[in-house]
Amino acid sequence: MKYSLLAMVLMLSSGTAGAMSPGEYVARAADCTACHTAPGGGALAGGLRFPTPIGDIYSTNITPDKHQGIGSYTFAEFDRAMRQGIARDGHHLYPAMPYTAYAKMSDKDMQALYDYLMHEVPASDRPDRDSDIVWPLSMRWPLGIWNTLFHEDRRYQPDTQQSEEWNRGAYLVQGAGHCGSCHTPRGWAMQEQALDQSSSTYLSGAELDGWYAPSLRGMPQKDVVALLKHGRSERAAVSGPMAEVVTHSTQYLSDADLNSIGTYLRSLPPVTAPATDSAVAASTAAGAKTYAMYCSTCHGSEGKGSANVIPALDGNATLTADNPLTALRVVLDGAKTPVTEQDMALAMPGYGWTLNDGQIKDLMNYLRNSWGNQAPAVSTKQVAEARKLKE
Repeated sequence: MKYSLLAMVLMLSSGTAGAMSPGEYVARAADCTACHTAPGGGALAGGLRFPTPIGDIYSTNITPDKHQGIGSYTFAEFDRAMRQGIARDGHHLYPAMPYTAYAKMSDKDMQALYDYLMHEVPASDRPDRDSDIVWPLSMRWPLGIWNTLFHEDRRYQPDTQQSEEWNRGAYLVQGAGHCGSCHTPRGWAMQEQALDQSSSTYLSGAELDGWYAPSLRGMPQKDVVALLKHGRSERAAVSGPMAEVVTHSTQYLSDADLNSIGTYLRSLPPVTAPATDSAVAASTAAGAKTYAMYCSTCHGSEGKGSANVIPALDGNATLTADNPLTALRVVLDGAKTPVTEQDMALAMPGYGWTLNDGQIKDLMNYLRNSWGNQAPAVSTKQVAEARKLKE
């Protein structure tokens, strides 16, 4: 494989789908809407709240308004903000903005995104909201040190030992898609512990904002394509914040790009399944009775579900994840698949209103250790903590 051929696939705008401009396609792939559009607010006008351990921060207005948005940014200033996390006036951006991933985008894609934001997005004069972080924690200069320790401003470098499709998928996942922002564990300074496949920690699953984003490593390609396009596959379904990603971003990617993402993720060696905890034995019998009463009508006595409608429970990666948080929230609060241009939402009711913490603990231990599933025991404390997240 020649480098020149590999380099050709790094231009995100070359995969434009439908009637979208190259820049809008990049914006979709980067999921700008999810972070920069607040409920009830104008498109990309900012104001969405992000809780952090030291206080809440709010997304900024990235419309072309010259006073409240980014309309006064030159391309060089925009490029610096996207790749280095430094605003036009020189202050550092919080790394909640995934510039550590956007740094890998190609120059062509960055220019296309800039042109789209400047010329195709309606301007909004909504002012940015200051963070709720108190001084001295609100000082920005320490973020420069954070960048020195944890950030590399470097474009994606193709792996000449891999195919064009693999490199395309790696570019999308590591760059504009910034999948590691949610699916990679974070370290003591809230930095992603890995930024690419050179570490087995990359995309191995992580807890964030009250949800657990499961491992993406080794996922079957056809499942990746279906989940990103429709929010559900033959045996699984998207839940939690990922539903918004499908609605606003991935459903608009071309089939070629979705297949490339699937090729890349499939190539990553999966994380080792956790060993079954002996503590589950005492609660699975009680959990089986609860399952028969509340779950088996839809998911079936063998946990097979219904293809493309009701997720299968046998071999379900979210259910058997080492961290059961997302599965607990689905059982407690219910879930709804994304709305896309081709799919209506399908909903599952929550059972937190009728089952106590002990019953849900038993049910979870049954689900996580039946039909070949194997996962550590869930405790009543974990159930209680998950229940509080909705309160």
